[in-house]
Amino acid sequence: MTAQPTSPLISGFPGGPRLLADIGGTNARFALELAPGEIDFINVLACGDYATIADALRAYLALPEVAAVAGGGIRHGAIAIANPVTGDCVRMTNHHWEFSIEALRKECGFDVLVVVNDFTALASSLPFLSDEQKRQVGGGVPQAGAPLGLIGAGTGLGVSGLIPNMRAGKAEGWTALLSEGGHASFSPVDPLEVAILQYAWTEFEHVSAERFMSGVGIELIYRALCHHKGVAREEIAVPEIVRRALDGECALCDEVVEAFCRMLGTVAGNLGVTLGAQGGIYIGGGIVPRLGARFDRSGFRARYEAKGRFSGYLGRIPTYVITAQYPAFVGVSAILSERLLSA
Repeated sequence: MTAQPTSPLISGFPGGPRLLADIGGTNARFALELAPGEIDFINVLACGDYATIADALRAYLALPEVAAVAGGGIRHGAIAIANPVTGDCVRMTNHHWEFSIEALRKECGFDVLVVVNDFTALASSLPFLSDEQKRQVGGGVPQAGAPLGLIGAGTGLGVSGLIPNMRAGKAEGWTALLSEGGHASFSPVDPLEVAILQYAWTEFEHVSAERFMSGVGIELIYRALCHHKGVAREEIAVPEIVRRALDGECALCDEVVEAFCRMLGTVAGNLGVTLGAQGGIYIGGGIVPRLGARFDRSGFRARYEAKGRFSGYLGRIPTYVITAQYPAFVGVSAILSERLLSA
């Protein structure tokens, strides 16, 4: 991602630079798109530092370097947010922010403001990812013009997909799915996962896939394994659990990471057969990329393919870890461009 223009007068867009945002339960990421594909002035703000999303947005726009480029203001903006977006009112699931899209547009002075689910935006970025922005795990070859699946574990578990728009047997554009598949009920596949689920039921009435496939989910798996093994647990958070696992300091923490990877394989395989995602399954979110080679050598891919009579079917579908640093910006930019063209 590059940026060369320093004035709105030389922006590559007739309406000047565009604001892009990727809002998660923990961090709010902002950027300016100065011309098609030129995304810069990226800044990450902690959601907890701001009472409202408008406060965070205004704080970003007030940064001296951003204000200098924005000139008289930003006319067009697009926000990807970790939450269902089904109408004007948005209430975040994993954070306290809630807002009206139209009120936010007026308050911040936009002509056009688009707000979409973050995984809808991330799904929209998939066709634009280069080979350097993704890493294949396991075998399989993508089938051209076939659906793509997307999952990602971070603060929560995002699920989406990209369906080709077919005309005369050819794909012409894509439709991103508006999914909340992370809240589907968790399904264990072996006795250890049954024990983990039974422990989770002592804390939650409904145990979704997201309860395990997330940062707090790794902590839940840790508590469950301590209970299952009858060992005293420490009060440690997910960064320390992962660090100890990756550094080889704690066998139990490594078991936690391994259980997480295998469970994610089940979710990915379920998505593959549900969507017929023969174009590939993509893995985003903040957790898996940080696991690096540990994820690649985990039981993820074996579990992904473990679908009995459909093991061969899934074996032909590749799985990729998204390594691009800010892929949601690419997707939400494409969505905003499409909205402006149709206006």
